[in-house]
Amino acid sequence: MKKNIAPTQREIKLDDDDVIVSKTDLKGRITYANRIFMQIANYPEKALLNVQHNIVRHPDMPRGAFKLLWDTLKVEKEFFGYVKNMTADGDHYWVFANITPDRDAQGKVVGYFSVRRKPKPSAIATIQAIYQEMLEVERKAGTANAPDASIAHVVEKLKKLGTTYDRFILSI
Repeated sequence: MKKNIAPTQREIKLDDDDVIVSKTDLKGRITYANRIFMQIANYPEKALLNVQHNIVRHPDMPRGAFKLLWDTLKVEKEFFGYVKNMTADGDHYWVFANITPDRDAQGKVVGYFSVRRKPKPSAIATIQAIYQEMLEVERKAGTANAPDASIAHVVEKLKKLGTTYDRFILSI
């Protein structure tokens, strides 16, 4: 279970060659974490394995972003997105994440494989503003409706721009 960690304002920046890798089971429990993940998140392997991946979730992340992620994975498609994560100390780090279904030899989805890299600063500035809007929409919608309300807000915003979520994320 994630402990109560107070966020700091300190940012950990990934190096250009940092590649964070993790695997989870179907419920999002970590089954593998590479060394760079452990180093940046500041967790030992034993604190990560068999724990929900949201152990690194930062409270600045809207719930709708994760609902979109899980909705995408449930239909066995890959997901791309920008994520603000929190370390064991409360510091934060941004990643550009690619999450794909992990299949067994028969092609059955048995979990998820995630590769995260250093994001472009311009993309972070863009997505941060959108996440702030989503959080405000979620606050107004209330707990039960928050994720769906913030996703609807983003979809409508992107529709007005003449694009889709995937095209937008890959373009920023």
